[in-house]
Amino acid sequence: MRRRSCLALLVALLLAAWCPAAARAGAPVVLNPNTAGSGLTSDPAGAIRTARGLIAQGKMQDAITSLETYVFGHPNEIAPRRFLGDLYFRTGQLDRAAFTYQEILASDGGDRETHNRLGTVYAIQNRVDDAIREFDKALPGTDSVSDLVALHQRKGDLATYEAQMKRTAERYPTDPALQSEVGQIYDALYEPYIAIIYFRRALDADPSDLSALNGLGVAYLDMHDYADAQEQFTECLRLAPGAYPCANDLGAAMLEAKQYADAQRMLERARSLAPERAETYVNFGFLSDALGDWHRAAAYYAQSIAVDPYVREAYIDLALSYEDHKLYPLAEATLLKGLAAMADDGRFHVLLGIAYAGEGKRSLADDQFRLALSGTNPEAQRVARLQLPNASPTPLRTP
Repeated sequence: MRRRSCLALLVALLLAAWCPAAARAGAPVVLNPNTAGSGLTSDPAGAIRTARGLIAQGKMQDAITSLETYVFGHPNEIAPRRFLGDLYFRTGQLDRAAFTYQEILASDGGDRETHNRLGTVYAIQNRVDDAIREFDKALPGTDSVSDLVALHQRKGDLATYEAQMKRTAERYPTDPALQSEVGQIYDALYEPYIAIIYFRRALDADPSDLSALNGLGVAYLDMHDYADAQEQFTECLRLAPGAYPCANDLGAAMLEAKQYADAQRMLERARSLAPERAETYVNFGFLSDALGDWHRAAAYYAQSIAVDPYVREAYIDLALSYEDHKLYPLAEATLLKGLAAMADDGRFHVLLGIAYAGEGKRSLADDQFRLALSGTNPEAQRVARLQLPNASPTPLRTP
C-alpha cells in the first residue's frame, strides 16, 4: 500500500476527531399579543415562519425586510424582534443586531435569550467583560456556557470560573439547571466523561430537562458511543418534536455511525425546523463528503458560512476538504476569513499551519503550530506537537 505523505497523515488525524457541529438547545418562540393601537393583525409565529420560508429559498434580504416591516407595526412583540436581530447578526450587521437586542432588554430586562444573543455580539467584538456579564444574565436555560468557557479562557481566569461553578453544583446537587451548566463546562473543555456525570445528575432531578438530554447525547457522541447518543436525542425529540438542536444532533450521530440514509432524513427534518441555522448545512456537507462528493460538500460548507459567518465548524470542515485535495491556497483563505470572524480553539491554527506547509511556507507554518499548542482542542494540540515536539506555545490572539 502506498504510504501517505506527512501532511495527509496530519489531515487524517484531524479528520478522526472531526464531528458535525453540536448545536445547543434553543428557546421556544415567545408570543406577545400586546399590539394594541397598531391597527395590524398580530401573528408573531407567522411572521417568523414567513421569514424562515424566505431564508429557505435563499432570500435572506427579503426575510430581513419582511421582519422589519412586521416589527415596525408590532413593536411590543419580542420574538420577531429578537429573530430580526439574529438575522442582522448572521449577515454581519453587528451594530444593528446589538441595538435590536438592547431595545428588547430596555423593556424586558429579564429576557434571557436576548441577553444570550447580546453576549454573542459582544464576544465577536472582543468586549470580553461585557459579553461575560450578558452570558451570566442569560443563565439558566440558554446555551451560554460554552461561550463563557471561551471568554474566561481569553480573560485568563478559566480555572477560577470552573472551580466556582463546580463548588456551587456540589452545594445544590438536585438543581437540574445548575448540574447541566457544569456538564456543559466540561463538554466545552473536551472532557465528556466528566460532563456525563453532571448531565446524569440533572436528569435524575428532572428527566425531561431538554438541555441535559441534548448535552448527554453530545457527550456520548464525543466518546463515539453512537447508540447511547441517539437514544438521548430521540428522547429529546419525543418530549419536544420541534427541538431543532436534538434533530440536528441526532442527524450528526447517525452520520458518525455511517447511517447515511437515516441521517439524510433527520437533517431534512432539522432544516425544516430552522432553515436559518447553519449547523445543518455543515452536516449536509459532512454527509456529501462521506458519500464521496467533495465538491457538493464544499458548496454546503460555503452555504453554511453564508447563512451564519460565525459557525466555526463550517470554516474548519471546508478547509479540511480543501487540504485533503491539496488546495492549500483555498484552505488558507478560508481559515484566515474564519480567524478574522471569531476566536479560535486551536484548530484554525493547526490547519493553517498545514496549509502553509503545503505551500512551502515552513516558517509561517511553524508559527501557526506554536499558536495551536495554546488552544483547547486536544487533537489540534496533538497534531501541532507532532510537528514541533520541543516548541513552547504562543498565546492565542483574539479576533
